[in-house]
Amino acid sequence: MELFMKHPQELQNNLLLELVTQAKNTEIGRRYGFEHITSYNRFKEQVPITDYSEIQNDLERSRKGEHNIFWPEEIKFFAMSSGTTSSRSKYIPVSQQSLQDCHYAAAKDLLCMYLNNNPESKLFKGKGLRLGGSKKLDKIARTAAGDLSSILIDNMPFWADYSSTPSNEVALMANWEEKMPAIVAETIHEDVTSLAGVPSWMMVLLNSVLEKTGKEDILQVWPNMEVFFHGGVSFEPYQEPYKKLLPSPSIKYYETYNASEGFFAIQDSNDSKDLLLMLDYGIFYEFIPMDTYGTTNQVIVPLDQVEIGKNYAIVITTNAGLWRYKVGDTVRFTSTSPYRIKVTGRTKHHINVFGEELIIENAEQALKKTIEEIPCVIKDYTVAPVFMQGRDKGAHEWIIEFESPPEQLDTFKTLLDKNLQEVNSDYAAKRYLNTTLREPTVHVAVDGLFYSWLKSKNKLGGQHKIPRLSNSRDYLEELLILQQQDAVSEV
Repeated sequence: MELFMKHPQELQNNLLLELVTQAKNTEIGRRYGFEHITSYNRFKEQVPITDYSEIQNDLERSRKGEHNIFWPEEIKFFAMSSGTTSSRSKYIPVSQQSLQDCHYAAAKDLLCMYLNNNPESKLFKGKGLRLGGSKKLDKIARTAAGDLSSILIDNMPFWADYSSTPSNEVALMANWEEKMPAIVAETIHEDVTSLAGVPSWMMVLLNSVLEKTGKEDILQVWPNMEVFFHGGVSFEPYQEPYKKLLPSPSIKYYETYNASEGFFAIQDSNDSKDLLLMLDYGIFYEFIPMDTYGTTNQVIVPLDQVEIGKNYAIVITTNAGLWRYKVGDTVRFTSTSPYRIKVTGRTKHHINVFGEELIIENAEQALKKTIEEIPCVIKDYTVAPVFMQGRDKGAHEWIIEFESPPEQLDTFKTLLDKNLQEVNSDYAAKRYLNTTLREPTVHVAVDGLFYSWLKSKNKLGGQHKIPRLSNSRDYLEELLILQQQDAVSEV
């Protein structure tokens, strides 16, 4: 790590040429003349930027058993990822090289950094509770497809199972509603010292543990708990609920940025808000400034040209055969020596119907400020636009599921609106004197609404996430219909 922090661009350039050399005789390598690429500039000229839709046909061929299309080694695993709750899954190739040199290397680095920062740790005196997805055999070929977490669990060395819980058999169960009680039954008698998983789904599991044991908090079940390794969604809305579940100031929280396409960044110190970009995992990085994204003036820059404070879309080239691939995530650099980032959202998950350019980071910051001033605990939320009709101004419409709701919803809404204006000047300009946007609408979701919605889409567990922001009302309308149905059934 010290090496790539001292010589980041040199290491990245060497990595790029290694990847190109390895893949020069693949179908993609021959298509784009990899044998003639000797520099980044040549690579940039010859290889186009791609997204999933543009390589989907070639990926389907690979899933059916064709080899040497993207990468010289046989691809046996595909990580299923939608990035949203849409019904169609993406199938992201996972090579043996990316498993070993990226994902497993990152897990080791994460543990090393944690232990280096906490030499008094007793992590390995107990077990790590891992909460992953399901694995299934692909119906159209003999390739395995499932959540990335399940692929990682299924391919771990046998000895790793001794320090983990639940067992592989339970961890890889496909039916989430059967899997949850099975995990609880198998883990409540273990000495669990660490947790690893997505905050939203881990919270569901921990609440199930409390319900089963009758305890008031998780430390009464697992008194030696010391750290939660989390990722997948922003932890901001979950800070207060976890303080109640794990009521000890000594509990550490370590964030990771691990996607189906690769392991990108790791929190490298206690209580840090930034993630160290990992440059030696077989991933070459490029970035698109979001103020040019998708325009005729779109710009793509390498790592040494990024600027602190600017919002970028990530483009990656990997040791699993993704070439100049748009991940769909956006990040902001907080440091360039070494390179540290904050994940700010998704390229498609924002609201810009009225020129307000609201991104997930803005929403999270405003919510955090609001709940600091008005005590309440948020479980989940989503936001959509209210489109202008006739003389009616536009607005934003929120639906929030609270663990502990605010006493005065109107006060909460007013303060949230104020804080959004403070963190986003474009939003403030549109709200000024109700010029374009009127004050937002906030609905309180019935308990379990988002869970029911995900269940209706067969998207329980694993890495499935609530889409926080959307330029359309599709998600919101579905939730409001479910909310109304729940209200009718209660009556």
